[in-house]
Amino acid sequence: MTIIIILGLLLFFLILGIPIAFVMGGLGLLLLIHADFNPVMIPQGLYSSIDNFILLAVPLFLLMSNILLRGGVGKDLFAAAQSWVGHWPGGLGVATIASCALFSAICGSSVATAATIGTVAIPEMTKRGYKKSFVLGLLGAGGTLGILIPPSIILIIYGVITEESIVHLFAAGVGPGIFLAVMFSLYSIIYARFSGQFEAMPRASWRDRWQHTVRASPVLFLAAVIVLGIYFGVFTPTEAAGIGFVLSLAITLLRRSITFSELRQAAIEGMRTTVTIFLIIAGAKIFSKAITLYQIPQEVSAMVADNFTEAGGFIFVVCLLLLLVGFFIESLSMLLIMVPVLFPSLAAMGIDPIWFGIVFVIMVECALITPPVGLNLFVMQAVGNATLWEVSAGIWPFILMMLATVFVLYYFPQLALYLPFSL
Repeated sequence: MTIIIILGLLLFFLILGIPIAFVMGGLGLLLLIHADFNPVMIPQGLYSSIDNFILLAVPLFLLMSNILLRGGVGKDLFAAAQSWVGHWPGGLGVATIASCALFSAICGSSVATAATIGTVAIPEMTKRGYKKSFVLGLLGAGGTLGILIPPSIILIIYGVITEESIVHLFAAGVGPGIFLAVMFSLYSIIYARFSGQFEAMPRASWRDRWQHTVRASPVLFLAAVIVLGIYFGVFTPTEAAGIGFVLSLAITLLRRSITFSELRQAAIEGMRTTVTIFLIIAGAKIFSKAITLYQIPQEVSAMVADNFTEAGGFIFVVCLLLLLVGFFIESLSMLLIMVPVLFPSLAAMGIDPIWFGIVFVIMVECALITPPVGLNLFVMQAVGNATLWEVSAGIWPFILMMLATVFVLYYFPQLALYLPFSL
């Protein structure tokens, strides 16, 4: 009964439009006061929530992605990918997904990925006759690769909450990220071939391919440095974020693709997003401490042990719950609310926490593109100058592909676990 009351209050305050950070922090404070717990733990919780070296990667990755966004990197990536596959049926869709995947390997943010590639791909694809709802859906879904393909800000926060290895989580995201990118690309080809709603592009010459690839090579080099450096243990994710920031700054300044005012705006935007994320983390820390003291995670674990005899049933219910929660709560809040409640049950069910983290992130990807609060929907609405209905109409096939990926992961867990356990 206590769980239902707390969740009911949480949803009630969110419906009132109160920011999620203040809802979780305020509700956690009320719960602690109601149970006569020492309020000194509140400032301690606030301090400990952000006093973490790993979280330093978050503002650095955000700053790097904002610099690259304003430095025109998306245009170079898209042009390079387009020169190689643009003449295929659905080739521009494949180029869009390839660009999203490559940019994801730099920035770790779904919003930055969708916005950066969208500004270039939307006018190009609609000009070539692709249906606008398909283009917006493709980019909304492609942008979600930013939180699965490493480096991922969501995976960093999951690792901080669960105290799992960030490097292992990053490695686990590679296989499913590539799998999803391939699925999206195949759908683009099939859609173009059977709908006929596109204008074929001429095959690019080898000279054009070489020129576009060379122009995009600094960004490809940056992605390789970050991913391979983390994977081979050359530097930590936080150090990778710092190196990535310096390299992104060097690339954009040397190419003179960013002005001082744009750099200043990138820093301000990165600061705003960082403050928002850290406020949510701080509020979630208080809420998490409160529900732990109220024995709610323990009650959920006991309920799971009593009602589920195999991991499959548990994962099915969790995915269904996350799918429903994703309609009402944005992705980061969903992570910070649900993981502390669900995580204690994993050991009893024999579920690998690294594998579960990837499944959870894929369900968060679904939340990013499901109405009414899917953040990528609003990004595509703004970038594509479209209605929310136009964006939503093209998104459902990609949600089904994400759910199918969870199904594949359940039966073939090595898709996520091979790289982490081969480190």
